[in-house]
Amino acid sequence: MEPAASVEPSPPATASPLPAPIITRQATATVVATAVPTEALLATMEPTAPATDEPTAEPTLAPVIASPVSEIALEPIVTGGLQQITFLTHAFDDRLFVLEQAGRIRIVENGQVLTQPFLDITDRVGASASEQGLLGLAFHPDYATLGAANEGVFFVNYTDKNGTTRIVRYSVSNDDPNVADPASEIVYLSQEQPYPNHNGGSLAFGPDGYLYAGLGDGGSANDPLRAGQDLSTLLGKILRLDVNATEGTFTIPNDNPYVNVAEARPEIWAYGLRNPWRFSFDRATGDFYIADVGQSTWEEINVQPAQSLGGENYGWNVMEGSHCFQADSCDQSGLVLPIFDYDHSQGCSVTGGYVYQGQLYPTLTGNYFVSDYCTGTIWRLFPEDGGWSNTVVLDTDLIISSFGEDADGELYVLNYWSGGIFRLTSTN
Repeated sequence: MEPAASVEPSPPATASPLPAPIITRQATATVVATAVPTEALLATMEPTAPATDEPTAEPTLAPVIASPVSEIALEPIVTGGLQQITFLTHAFDDRLFVLEQAGRIRIVENGQVLTQPFLDITDRVGASASEQGLLGLAFHPDYATLGAANEGVFFVNYTDKNGTTRIVRYSVSNDDPNVADPASEIVYLSQEQPYPNHNGGSLAFGPDGYLYAGLGDGGSANDPLRAGQDLSTLLGKILRLDVNATEGTFTIPNDNPYVNVAEARPEIWAYGLRNPWRFSFDRATGDFYIADVGQSTWEEINVQPAQSLGGENYGWNVMEGSHCFQADSCDQSGLVLPIFDYDHSQGCSVTGGYVYQGQLYPTLTGNYFVSDYCTGTIWRLFPEDGGWSNTVVLDTDLIISSFGEDADGELYVLNYWSGGIFRLTSTN
């Protein structure tokens, strides 16, 4: 979520040699409303066979084979009442939780923005720079589980008024499910930011139950701290934290890749990132998609397969996208190249999205959607022919700060300045 410094047009990459499996799932039966038959129509209908005690075989549903789509549409859900929105997620029910950069979490219920914020921490959030503020939200997997140790617990990532990144825990209030307790804050991690940009900000619980957090390289330009390739700092990394083992703090999963590496931070799960702006797990496969904002030429999408043991190096600042950074050649050994990158003739700042695994639009299944913040272009990526194909599926005039996913796997697009929320839909 940042403007680029310059534009250097180059042909976009269309595929990379990292195959992934075609996803299949069973179609879900849909209830369709029908008109009540008239008396004349009833007279022509065949009588219904009498009920018997014999079991009736369940109908066999044909599998939905995932395939690439060529176009999508957006359906307006909320058109006003929100300001500078940065993220949307769910708490395992029908409510949508939307982050306002200044420090509020708002609830959208039945298409309406509730007047009272779920959480208001504007008194401690610093949002004076465009990449600061309230940036990430993840509800604990046991948030809605009655009696669980982490019932009602959620985590946020924000920049405080000193410019420091904080990952903190809050709890919902005891007497109102639509209001959290701002006094319940427990700081789990603090990271000083040397510059006001490249704060990252994404949070998500993985299929393994651990909390993943994204941090940018510290900011400025060109990675002056060399943080992307430095395992002694948390900057420019994806972190993997166990927030379940010990009350009030995190511990390090014993299978994190750098637990036993001298001078490396054990929180690190992956590195070589400039500013990971939105990552997500495919809820069907567990694959991990990471969007990384480029410097001045290339924007990129990386994928970590579900079976990964961590430790991937995504290349910054040796590489920018799949290209050597400010050099004609570079040592790419040990680097994981993106599945998709595009140059600044097509945009300036990537906004990562999700793989669609919802129920309303089966034709979208298995397609990963990504956009550009500056142009509003939305692409889909799809694994085929041993690589990844991509195509533009919609050109919009939106400033897309984030995608979001609800409890049913339906996807949403957020328009940053207007506060608009759109549901991503099929055109079929």
